[in-house]
Amino acid sequence: MTALREDLELGEDLETTAWTAVCSYADLLPERGACALVDGRQIALFRAFDGSLFAIGNRDPFSGAHVMSRGIVGTRAGEPVVASPMHKQVFSLVTGVCLDDPAVAVPTYPIRLTGGTVEVGPG
Repeated sequence: MTALREDLELGEDLETTAWTAVCSYADLLPERGACALVDGRQIALFRAFDGSLFAIGNRDPFSGAHVMSRGIVGTRAGEPVVASPMHKQVFSLVTGVCLDDPAVAVPTYPIRLTGGTVEVGPG
């Protein structure tokens, strides 16, 4: 799940769920990516024009390079996407699935905004 989450899901406990603060909301520019290292994983963070937040794996599965945060952000058929800067394959920011080759996907991570701080949850 990679949509903005103001509150914890029903049944989740803040003390037992590991969320990692990664940056201030203001640090993420609309339609631009940023990269954060969370528990040894590179995670690409995106803020859409409508304020929604998304977190996906930063590794491009086609090239193996950790560059997804540098991709071109946009929409395809109303779905927020990012195009890899390497070979331009397009990935859904919601599901992580490659729209050009649905057999390939990048991992997605839970993300939320807490008091102006962007946090990434366990994936």
